[in-house]
Amino acid sequence: MSDDAADAPAVTAGEAVGTIDALDVLRRPAVELALFLALGALHTVAFVAGDLWPLQIVAIALLAWRVGRSSPRRAAALGFAFGVGWLCAGTWWLYVSMHRYGGLAAWLAALAVLALSAFLSLYLAAAMAAVSRWRPRSRGGAALLFAAAWLLAELARGVILTGFPWVASGYAQVDSPLAGLASSIGVYGLGAVVAGLSAAFGFSPLRRGRGWLAPAIALVVALLGAALLGRIDYTTPTRVVTISLLQGNVPQQEKFAPQYLQGGLEATAAQLAAARGELVVGPETVIPVLFSELDEPYWTALVARFRVPGRAAILGIPMGDPEQGYTNSALGLSPATMSLPGGYYRYDKHHLVPFGEFVPDGFHWFTRMMNIPLGDFNRGPLTAPSFVVDSERVAPNICYEDLFGEELAARFVPESAAPTILANLSNIGWFGRTIAIEQHLRISRMRSLELQRPMIRATNTGATAVIDYHGVVTHALPPFTAGILEGTVEGRQGLTPFAQWAGRFDLWPLWAIGLVLVAAAALRSRADP
Repeated sequence: MSDDAADAPAVTAGEAVGTIDALDVLRRPAVELALFLALGALHTVAFVAGDLWPLQIVAIALLAWRVGRSSPRRAAALGFAFGVGWLCAGTWWLYVSMHRYGGLAAWLAALAVLALSAFLSLYLAAAMAAVSRWRPRSRGGAALLFAAAWLLAELARGVILTGFPWVASGYAQVDSPLAGLASSIGVYGLGAVVAGLSAAFGFSPLRRGRGWLAPAIALVVALLGAALLGRIDYTTPTRVVTISLLQGNVPQQEKFAPQYLQGGLEATAAQLAAARGELVVGPETVIPVLFSELDEPYWTALVARFRVPGRAAILGIPMGDPEQGYTNSALGLSPATMSLPGGYYRYDKHHLVPFGEFVPDGFHWFTRMMNIPLGDFNRGPLTAPSFVVDSERVAPNICYEDLFGEELAARFVPESAAPTILANLSNIGWFGRTIAIEQHLRISRMRSLELQRPMIRATNTGATAVIDYHGVVTHALPPFTAGILEGTVEGRQGLTPFAQWAGRFDLWPLWAIGLVLVAAAALRSRADP
């Protein structure tokens, strides 16, 4: 016996029994599910704190470790619990819009967030059941299956029933070296790579002396490779444009209230008068009344500011009438638009928000319980033309449309019409002082990484910012302040690999890869039980 062993304090029988009892408690099904619910919630910290991106790898590795040692039914329950924690913690701010601004009872608003999270977590539950049932014997094959199943779960959440891919796993890696993969495989492909690398740790016998070596080498190689890929410029600069981005900071409870409309319109006119940039961009519904109901003198005076050479503007405003329907729109003004119908460029939002801009069949009873100006808006075209400012092609997108990179990529076909600058017009005031602002900024940064295009963001309450083609914020206003962000943006031309394949084939290549890998694992499992 060594001296260290001789000097070590003896473990009493009572202490040993206590340790065993504690482990038994942790192994209880209900306790374990609660732990993975908490783990799913904890890993959402990485979606707002960029330096904590390794936290996601740890969380998914723990999920893979337990799934790999569970029955399919148990694995599904673990995936479901992890997903519910993930989505509740990542989208709890929906409660604010429904309760504070919609007047929905607190318990019902909380229940709605929970129900949405639970429904969307069914995809991850199915994915984890598939991993458990068809897991290959080799650790590399098991990690590959985990990545493929994870990919399919995220694609399903992002596409089915119009999709809600908020806090998709790839967004946690915006500030990590792995972000260099975005220009090639997009946010979903990036998320699958993270899942596979994490699962490599989860499926490895880390208690053995070198059990950690293979997954650690794979992670280091992936980090270095992605960092090198991120240094490749697939695009080239066009020209620098001076811009003015408006942030009105209008309280949401006043935004559409009749008694505040005149004051709001005057404040917007004052900001437009003070803006100095070649291109001025106002937020979503910066003019919060229907165009058909807007006072003609107000509009005439506003338009006159942008009929002179070297000036242009994009402003959010609802359009339409009872006969033709309504749209959530952005109007572009410049000397060149004088020859267009109505004297303006028009962009109509394509990807509408369920329950906010259209009401799914069977859910009108739910929306009638809220005091929110809702409507069944018409969709705009998927491949809308850009707004031309001098030689730059500016592509507007409204609110959470920038959540769908594949839809933005569709505007890059043909390449000759591809946007050189992306412009997001948003009003996140519906969600109060919450993490939704930082999350949405990271979403825009991911689109810049995927497409290597700058993104300019004009918002009501934040984050109003300029993002360069590498996803770096170069200018920004503090959230919840009224102001004008004066800055510059450099347009880009050329196509990333992601823009090329997603623009032509949507997300089908990723669907095909995921389905082939999962099907191969299933067939092999049946052939080699």
